[in-house]
Amino acid sequence: MLVTHNKPFDSRLIRSSLVDINGTWVLIRNTKKYSFRYPDLKELRKLSSFVLDPLDFKQRHGKLLSVLYVDMVEGLLSVLLQFYDLIYQCFTFPDYQLVPMLEEYAHILGIPVSDKADSMDAFEAIFVLLIYGLVLFPNIDGFVDVNAIRIFLIGNLVPTMLGDMFFSLHLRNSKGGGTILCCVPLLHKWFISHLPQMPGFLENKQCIWWSQRLMSLTNEDIVWYALSSLDIIDSCGEFSNVPLIGTQGGINYNPALARRQLGFTLRDKPNNT
Repeated sequence: MLVTHNKPFDSRLIRSSLVDINGTWVLIRNTKKYSFRYPDLKELRKLSSFVLDPLDFKQRHGKLLSVLYVDMVEGLLSVLLQFYDLIYQCFTFPDYQLVPMLEEYAHILGIPVSDKADSMDAFEAIFVLLIYGLVLFPNIDGFVDVNAIRIFLIGNLVPTMLGDMFFSLHLRNSKGGGTILCCVPLLHKWFISHLPQMPGFLENKQCIWWSQRLMSLTNEDIVWYALSSLDIIDSCGEFSNVPLIGTQGGINYNPALARRQLGFTLRDKPNNT
């Protein structure tokens, strides 16, 4: 069944392919069903009240506490994942592409890619480890995975988090759906940061489906922001793909597609070999 862009449709009618026919985007109905491992954050939020010096905590661990208070918009990520491109490992929309980047995740978390863990007291160490295991690297509900402990000790979590996100997204997409194992609040916060920030779009008083709202956006509507004094990692040697190692496995991602997100021009399409 075909659904055209200029008619109302809901999230069950997201495309598996897009065709431009006489200026109208035509969508093929083929939906993948996803679920998300999203922990109950009530207890962690209670523990955050025992952080005696939030500024000192932020200097040590960036903006980890902010991840505990992300307001999730119902249905948004389920729609976003329908736009995942298996070939280029990015989100492909009719008029633009978006890629979660190392530099963006590092900026949102306030943790440099090369960050190392400092010394800390017992409560702080346990509390941060719980955030790592239950929120950033979820696996089994209510348990801290041994891989999360290793990452906590190493202290360089951003590349691993991005690797987990791409690996899980790519695997589940290739299988036709399933449970996404990654830091869902962070992925949500990243995507929201690129959407139009006008009150009318965010409030959605007309109750328009997310699928229709996203399909109506053009590259001029998307928020493209530049991070000051930033050297981006957009290649590995002669290859424009960048390898990432997550807790579940390794995968390449293509930041060359997303240079515009950080204020740089797109040089060329990536070498997908």
